[in-house]
Amino acid sequence: MLNLVKTRFNGVAEKGAEVVDNFKTKVNVPEDILYKCPRCQETTLMDDFLAQGKVCKCGYHGRMTAKERLQITADKGSFIEYDSDMTSLNPINFPKYEEKIGSLQQSTGIKDAILTGECTIRGNRCVIGVMDSNFLMASMGSVVGEKITRAFEKAIELSLPVIMFTASGGARMQEGIISLMQMAKTSGAVKLHSDRGLLYITVVTDPTTGGVTASFASLGDIIIAEPKVMFGFAGRRVIQDTIKQHLPDDFQMSEMLLEKGFVDMIVERKKIRTTLAQLLTLHN
Repeated sequence: MLNLVKTRFNGVAEKGAEVVDNFKTKVNVPEDILYKCPRCQETTLMDDFLAQGKVCKCGYHGRMTAKERLQITADKGSFIEYDSDMTSLNPINFPKYEEKIGSLQQSTGIKDAILTGECTIRGNRCVIGVMDSNFLMASMGSVVGEKITRAFEKAIELSLPVIMFTASGGARMQEGIISLMQMAKTSGAVKLHSDRGLLYITVVTDPTTGGVTASFASLGDIIIAEPKVMFGFAGRRVIQDTIKQHLPDDFQMSEMLLEKGFVDMIVERKKIRTTLAQLLTLHN
């Protein structure tokens, strides 16, 4: 597993190790062996981290792929995907955008930064959307906005509640004004769904920022957040430099947002499926 070289002669390591100085050797640790928490900075074995559902001992909930999220949320075999072949064009001719999208599609196994469809959660039927931060930091471009809009339109047609798991860096700069248009587009779709008296639940995961926060992520009838989630619009440093004031340590964290009333509840990952099922049952 770890290639540690213990012996030296005249300051030179044995063959196979890289010399840093007369007293140290560089140890190359495979990325899939250890996990370092971005919150507490503690390092743990990746196998242990995965066994805990990607939750650190400090309570930080690590990022999940869209497929992993669906696996622990939807009833087994119940998910029916919408718009599975929809892919982005290059509306503003951004350099090498097509190549970047193609590479990400191969590495992630999804066509863009969100999966949408319908499923059941403990027997409760709903429309669901799950953003995946592994795809261009789940930035919202034309495909993400269109898939979300169509998901709400389908929910209206079927008279179903909607659950959206959000995780995003905001609007996708590679699509320029087209990406910013998705904020109004998705918000309009949420309004039409709301006008029918249908339930919309947002589940905020880390991080949810930018144009996604400023549109559909903040419009849920019930807003749930995982613990220690970053949920805001502009970045902490941008705001601090603008207002010339020191911000509290928990600024834009879900715990602070719960205290201020912006989030309705904080739910641990292992309890989210049960919580959603209870809310859907009450709504039905």
